[in-house]
Amino acid sequence: MEFNEYQEAAKRTLYGNEQVLTNCALGLAGESGQVVDLVKSYTFKGKPLDKQQLIHEMGDVLWYLSQVAEWADIPFDEVAQANIATLNKRYPHGFDRRK
Repeated sequence: MEFNEYQEAAKRTLYGNEQVLTNCALGLAGESGQVVDLVKSYTFKGKPLDKQQLIHEMGDVLWYLSQVAEWADIPFDEVAQANIATLNKRYPHGFDRRK
């Protein structure tokens, strides 16, 4: 699935009014925290990594990101492409810990 296709499919579940951006930003923070909690439990508490729950939480993060972009009238593909361009500029030969 392309990012713009995802954005379009996801927006059918978007609700709200002028506070949509605030709701999405707060939701993004909350869902990101859930991803962090899963990783923290795995890393520091020795719990098994629940990959299905991680997929679920990452999907929620993706939804909120796509809808922030939707609200701002930014194609989600553009967000992904800009990020890759930034990474390519920052790490033209890939990431190297020695540098």
